[in-house]
This record gives sequence, C-alpha cells and structure tokens, in this order.
Amino acid sequence: MLLTMRETARLAGFFAAHGIWSIGGGETLIPILGYEQPGGTRGMDRLMFGDSARAGQDALAANRHGGVRAVLVIDAYIQLGTGRTDALIIEAVEYGPPRQSVKLAVPYRPASALEGLAVYRPKFIEVTGISEPDYAALGEAFFAGVDSHEQAAAVWNAHLDQSH
Repeated sequence: MLLTMRETARLAGFFAAHGIWSIGGGETLIPILGYEQPGGTRGMDRLMFGDSARAGQDALAANRHGGVRAVLVIDAYIQLGTGRTDALIIEAVEYGPPRQSVKLAVPYRPASALEGLAVYRPKFIEVTGISEPDYAALGEAFFAGVDSHEQAAAVWNAHLDQSH
C-alpha cells in the first residue's frame, strides 16, 4: 500500500478525533471538511448550511481547496448487530494520481444518553483505488491520527468502549 494512503488514513483519524471531541459534551456534529495541502498545511471548514452533508461530499469530490488529501466527517447512523447506532462517517480521499479513498464509521453512544458518551471500534466500510487494502496498516495510521490530536484523543480514550 502506498505511503500516501497511510497519510490519508492518518488525516482521517485526526479529523475523526476532532469530531468525537466536538460531540463529547452532547452536541450534534456540524459536518467537518478537513484537508491537507502540498507542504503539509492543514485546514478545516465547518459546513453550516442547507444540506451540509451533500455540500461536503460535493466539496470532497471537487477538491475545493486544492489539497493532496481531504476528509469529510458527518454525523449519521449505521446498522450494527445491536440495531441502529449513532456514528461518525468519515470519507477520506487521496487525490493522487491515482485517486484512492477510504470510508469508515466510528459508532458511538451520544453523551446525552443515560450512560454518557461511548466511542466504539471504527468499522471500515469501503476502500477504493487499492486492489488489496492492508486494513491493519490503515487502522494503525488512523489511530496514529487520532493520537496526534491531543485534546481530542483524551476525550476518545476516556470514553472508549471496545464492546461493539
């Protein structure tokens, strides 16, 4: 697997952690578009208009900031064995060439629930542009990204629940 895709997974982890940090107090996540430009400069937009998720997907597809990679984080639901579950959906793109992407879900229990915030194990949904994805390497890079956001990693780790 290319080193660049690991960097994309790392960026995905950083912004996923930022998303968990944002919902840690029970708030609803405002969709996040994070990006990394040539040279490593990072930026982030909060998408606070109309259909923010759709606008974020359009911005991610169009590479609005001219980045080498970008990440969209939205609040949604996924189906797990236990039923419908809140989750941050993370779409990360390496613009390439070749263009590659990874989509993950980070299931969680909202802080507003009686039991409080819980962050469950991320789930890979889709990897494109790579014939044989190395999920272990992608996962390792993702968690390195989570850990690189010190404030957010503290919230993530304090509420980690490996049961799901």
